[in-house]
Amino acid sequence: MLMVAFASGGRRRSEIRAAPRATDHRATDRCAGWRPLPSLAIHLGRTKTSSGEQEDVVYLTGRPVDALNAWMTAARIESGSVFRGIGRWGTVSKRAIDPQSVNAILKQGAEMAGLDPGEFSAHGLRSGYLTEAANRGVPLQAMQQSLHRSVTQAASYYNNAERKQGRAARLIM
Repeated sequence: MLMVAFASGGRRRSEIRAAPRATDHRATDRCAGWRPLPSLAIHLGRTKTSSGEQEDVVYLTGRPVDALNAWMTAARIESGSVFRGIGRWGTVSKRAIDPQSVNAILKQGAEMAGLDPGEFSAHGLRSGYLTEAANRGVPLQAMQQSLHRSVTQAASYYNNAERKQGRAARLIM
């Protein structure tokens, strides 16, 4: 769930909870010199910033597609929400996961990785996506995947990355 949430542009908890089963398989992505990668379109439907008629679509490529397909196969999900609760005996619920559970799962994953869970939140998936894009030199067009509507907000993540890596920060080396 966390890989898909991050790779699909840093989805909000409500978008993760309501994520429908991805049904629109695109042709395999072929970058020059790279092995073909599976690619998948996820139709988010109505989101916090979309209008009633507008349907937001984001894309997954590579390992997140493999992880999502593995989860759907293991959980036997053929329709409805992709991410669902798991009972204490391993039974997968028919209902979508609770939005607050997304945050709890993220914090549990951080703790399992030996990190301080207090430093992580579900919103960090969203802000972290653009921060990581900026750190890797991905242009501001990453907003097409994150679906940030405010260029000012998205650019703030980029400005912080550029200042940290920029020439002005390296006047004395």
